[in-house]
Amino acid sequence: MSTDSKAVNMPLDIAKWFVALAFLAAAVAGNYMYAEVGLLYRVLAVVALMLLGSGVALTTAKGQTFLQLLKDANIERRKVVWPTRQETTQTTMIVVLVVVLVGLALWGLDTLLGWLVKLLVG
Repeated sequence: MSTDSKAVNMPLDIAKWFVALAFLAAAVAGNYMYAEVGLLYRVLAVVALMLLGSGVALTTAKGQTFLQLLKDANIERRKVVWPTRQETTQTTMIVVLVVVLVGLALWGLDTLLGWLVKLLVG
């Protein structure tokens, strides 16, 4: 993008952010003002206003950057090699064994130190 197009989009982006914030404020204020209306209708209205605000915010330059980040994250997520059931079970057993062994070692050390303190104090 050239600096001229950034300069043109900047006021438009600011206006879009104000519109998105207006939708957010309308959702919050409407939820309080219409407390006597059924909960389902208030929830639906808040969700609709939040979706509208999010939609407007995603049309800004920062919103487009965020969408690209989500797309890139999804691509990276697909590259992950998940462990098999056997690998997960074996790793879990190793962790449980190490936790038990460290627990026993700490218990033994605590008992030994308690015994030594009791000998010294009387």
